[in-house]
Amino acid sequence: MSLSIRNQIPGTVTAVTPGEVMATVGVRLVGGQEVTAAITRESAEELGLAAGSAVRALIKSTEVSLATGAVDGLSIRNQLPGTVSDVATGGAMAGVKVSVDGAELTAAITKDAVTDLGLEAGSTVTALIKSTEISLATA
Repeated sequence: MSLSIRNQIPGTVTAVTPGEVMATVGVRLVGGQEVTAAITRESAEELGLAAGSAVRALIKSTEVSLATGAVDGLSIRNQLPGTVSDVATGGAMAGVKVSVDGAELTAAITKDAVTDLGLEAGSTVTALIKSTEISLATA
């Protein structure tokens, strides 16, 4: 199956915490970073997720926000430090590629945000991703 989701990062499940309706799933990405995905409990069961399961973290580029440093006091659990490797701007939007340990993320943000944050190749950033915006796929 081919997907339009730009960010598809391999990883390994480290923990599954089921709840009534939702489950949180800890994933160690290929570069060693830890992320948390919040998916339905039913999906976790159907995928057979357990510690050690191989997965791909799927994140739409429109769901990746960027900050120019670490962010405290924020409910977004997934904060991945990285370096901008490329910026492609259009009329209103921009695609920003960010190298994080072992992977590359694409963030679709406004052209104004690129300008306001002073983003260019080599800029240090933190990619912010809500746990509810990470989907998981098994191999």
